[in-house]
Amino acid sequence: MTALRERALAAAIELLGTQGLKALTHRRVDERAGLPPGSTSNYFRTREALLEGVAEAILDRELRGIDPAGFAPQSVDQLVDLLVALLDRTTGEQRVLTSARLVVFVEAAHRPALSQKLSGGRAAMRAFLEPVLAHLGADDPQTATAAVMACAEGLILHRIARHDNSDVRPLLELVLRSAL
Repeated sequence: MTALRERALAAAIELLGTQGLKALTHRRVDERAGLPPGSTSNYFRTREALLEGVAEAILDRELRGIDPAGFAPQSVDQLVDLLVALLDRTTGEQRVLTSARLVVFVEAAHRPALSQKLSGGRAAMRAFLEPVLAHLGADDPQTATAAVMACAEGLILHRIARHDNSDVRPLLELVLRSAL
């Protein structure tokens, strides 16, 4: 990926994550990225293409931080610790990125191509979590994975939208122990 394209995507993510969907215009992305006027539209001809590029960039950044080999908890307590750390990172140091992802998620409800792009991230998370839950004794690893992911997604939404920084550990523990 070219440096200018990467700068445009970083600026687009920042705009979405700090100001919402209405802030996402080619002109504003150029301004935020310090690019010459028209640069963003050279890489993303339409707003739809820009949103799809943002979705790909968000997924790339999020998945880049996950190591499948390092995600091998041997107990429920270890899994809870990992999930709490993930939620803390997602809603703390990556808050702007996560806010941008939530904006893209809502927009995907009206844009099938965008929804398709986002499905890859969910599939990757399922691929990490499902074998772990099976190893820890889930009778139905698919349903257990769906429950844990729904809980985590809800907690992320509450932390971002409601600025709710309450302890997520008891909720994750409850869902995980119920799933197992």
